[in-house]
Amino acid sequence: MGVIRTDDGVELFYRDWAAEEGRDEGEGRPILFVSSWSLTSDAWAYQMLPLSMQGCRCVAFDRRGHGRSAESPSGYGFDRLADDIAALLEALDLRGVTLVGHSMATGEILRYLTRHGAGRVAGVVMVGTITPLLARTADNPDGVDPAVFEAFRSEQLLRDFPKWLGDNVGPFLDERTSAEVKGWITGMALNSSLKALLDCHRAITSADFRRELPGIAVPTLVVHGDRDVTTPLDLARRTVALMPNATLSLYEDAPHGLFLTHRDRFNAELLAFVQR
Repeated sequence: MGVIRTDDGVELFYRDWAAEEGRDEGEGRPILFVSSWSLTSDAWAYQMLPLSMQGCRCVAFDRRGHGRSAESPSGYGFDRLADDIAALLEALDLRGVTLVGHSMATGEILRYLTRHGAGRVAGVVMVGTITPLLARTADNPDGVDPAVFEAFRSEQLLRDFPKWLGDNVGPFLDERTSAEVKGWITGMALNSSLKALLDCHRAITSADFRRELPGIAVPTLVVHGDRDVTTPLDLARRTVALMPNATLSLYEDAPHGLFLTHRDRFNAELLAFVQR
């Protein structure tokens, strides 16, 4: 575990699990995991441990304003968050890395590639993607009415976020998930800055990645569940259609948090993608 300091003075917490116990740090194929809105690096434990035992170097960090990372003096826009990914990759000198992002993190990874290029990147895995565009606009009539997002922020996030978490952790996972795992997930979310959550949600629901996606040529695996009530499956299909080197992997009966509910399948598919 460690901390890096960004160019605007924010300390970002990260964990770095080298491949197999006893091997030198830095050996193995590197994977950088980026967590979703409100969650932290802890959420990837059930990927990082088994994959590090399979010879991968697994790295994850807490987004600014989340978990053990400091709050941001420079906002929470996707450009800023993408630059944090760049700072970590450069600080650890990760090359040939597979970038794995869930939900909000898919936008951060895409923006990283747009701003910094793919020189350090071997591939990308996007789970429950928010791309290409969530909000309804004149040229995106199937999107969500922006008033729905604003109502969530004003009536739920800023009034009783703990209750909203309790009401929605069930659909994020599934009926087979233990109460303890649900509590673990909600505990992570409650350990993040409410200011960061508000600003990040504004960024998520307004970002438009349609022009960026066609320029991303690195091999990309888009993983999505057909029971995802957070990001509809159509987003994944539209994302793959816009990218020149992307493949959709559809998980039947899987929710937004499929990396936990379907971890065995996901871990096997991720390892195969990294080792391809």
